[in-house]
Amino acid sequence: MEFRRESSNDRRMEESDKANADAAAHLAMNASSEEARTYLREQARLAHLQSEQIEEENATRRRILKLEHASSAMKVAFELALALIFTVVAIGLGVAVWGAASDNGLVVQSFSVPPDLAGRGLTGDVVAAKLLDKLSTLQAATVSNRAPSSYANNWGSDIKLQIPDTGISIGEFLRSLHAWLGNQTRITGEIWRTPTGLAITARAGNDTSPTFTGSDAELDKLMQQAAEAVYRATQPYRYAVYLANAGRGAEAQAAYENLIANGSAMDRAWALIGLENAYANNADYPRATETLRRALAVRPNFIMVYVNTNGIESQYEHDEAAHQAMLKAVALADGPRDADMGQTAWEMGALTAKAAVASTLGDFKGQLEYDRRLETYPEFSGQVDNARRSDVSAYAQLHDAAGTHAAYADLPMGSDPLASVRREGTRVFAEMLLGHGAPMLAMREKFDAFLAQIGPFGIVAQKRQFWPFVALALAQAGRMREAHALIDKTPADCGQCLANRGQIDALEHNWNGAQYWYARATHYAPSLPLNFSLWGEMLLAKGDTDGAIAKFEIAHRQGPRFADPLEMWGEALLAKGQAGPALEKFEDANRHAPNWGRLHLKWGEALARSGDKDGARKQFDLARGLDLTKAERTELGGARL
Repeated sequence: MEFRRESSNDRRMEESDKANADAAAHLAMNASSEEARTYLREQARLAHLQSEQIEEENATRRRILKLEHASSAMKVAFELALALIFTVVAIGLGVAVWGAASDNGLVVQSFSVPPDLAGRGLTGDVVAAKLLDKLSTLQAATVSNRAPSSYANNWGSDIKLQIPDTGISIGEFLRSLHAWLGNQTRITGEIWRTPTGLAITARAGNDTSPTFTGSDAELDKLMQQAAEAVYRATQPYRYAVYLANAGRGAEAQAAYENLIANGSAMDRAWALIGLENAYANNADYPRATETLRRALAVRPNFIMVYVNTNGIESQYEHDEAAHQAMLKAVALADGPRDADMGQTAWEMGALTAKAAVASTLGDFKGQLEYDRRLETYPEFSGQVDNARRSDVSAYAQLHDAAGTHAAYADLPMGSDPLASVRREGTRVFAEMLLGHGAPMLAMREKFDAFLAQIGPFGIVAQKRQFWPFVALALAQAGRMREAHALIDKTPADCGQCLANRGQIDALEHNWNGAQYWYARATHYAPSLPLNFSLWGEMLLAKGDTDGAIAKFEIAHRQGPRFADPLEMWGEALLAKGQAGPALEKFEDANRHAPNWGRLHLKWGEALARSGDKDGARKQFDLARGLDLTKAERTELGGARL
């Protein structure tokens, strides 16, 4: 219900209307009809005028209401716009303050230079820009697994040149804000004239800096020295890594030792890793191993210790120790990422470790899958190149000649001698795994010369990784005296050497000798399936099918995805007349090595014996299109259905 207050004007209007109505009624009843009509016409005109007046007043009221509504809307819009402006300004100021407070970057300010240099175009801004370029180059040359955010003084890739504005500007305000709230490293410096040429000093903050002198022609060299001095003062760990990457080993070692003596616990652990790398690169493996123990004492469960331990033990062919170290690395990699490890380094390291474990356990398809994932990353410390070369040997371990040759063809051509030798070494090693020793013997002289000339590292690789396979290739070629002479030069603590001694004796049908070496090899590396599989293969060749099956069972238990013991287990069962169980082993082996010619040959023989001629014919056809030895092709040609 609505209530309206009645105005005096409204009340007078209503009283007047009533009086007029009464008068009109009176005239209509008492006056002549002409007078009544005249009066009524006047009253009608008056009523019409009053109606028009009321309409005009209503229209005026509506216009006023519209204006009041528009005014209110404009006021609200203005208030909203004002609030938005204040919000944007507040957010912008907050972002600026946050950015300034978290600014750990490097700022290179304009240098002071002599007038004659400035006149030649080498102004203070140009010199500062040159120093900035040098620092950026140093940064790009520093490759490390360590996360940049873990450095106590990290300016990462945030390197910028600062040229002051004249007057007051937003840029000058922001620079002042960053200088006030941030933790910038500000580089200043000057160049001045000396009696013999030029002197340059570049300093970080208020720290003292060495002065470098030289002639005008040596300005670029002086700038490089100044940049390195800044890098050493502001990024001591990165500077040590840079020296190591640049091949300046003695300087790098001194820088690492300084960090070990004076750095934080994190810096000490990483510096010990760097020092260990220096020792390992010189094949000083005892000192490298001791340094890793020191790193582990500083920082327990440091993943880099286990990764590098695997590298050292692998060089020595200490198979069990290498495998156990990598298992530990994989366990750590499956946990939370170390905060001081770079994200990419952590992910690539985990894939590399898992690929290595898969390979050691005979899971070569799994290794290839890890390698494929690794190869999607950009190159980092040679890990992608190593994965590609590992693909070649993995296909060879799967007895897949076509896959081996395709993977080798995909390897990029190396421009330096070391890359070229590695590529050729990958090829001949893969051919050796496929049963073709001739390429290894053809390249022997070249590889021996190369390994001998690269120092202690090459000598270790020669005796422990190259000679065992050359000796085996000699034995496969029937050159037994040379094979024994060479294998006898290999160390007694080398797992590959022990296994190859067993293979050489087996080729010579020296069953007792082979038994002795395989017993030593499996005792030396009890977790690895390969040596048990080789031992079983020797026993099968000897005719001891039960003894062979016992070794294949162990190998399969340790490496359930390793095809070799499964295939030879099938052959042993076939030799015992058990075609049905043999078929199960061949099918299982095929899941892990589907392109193995010998596997399909023996599978076809088992099917033929079981009466499945169509199945046998299919397997023989598959074998015919795959890699087979001369003896296997002869066997295939004589197969009867």
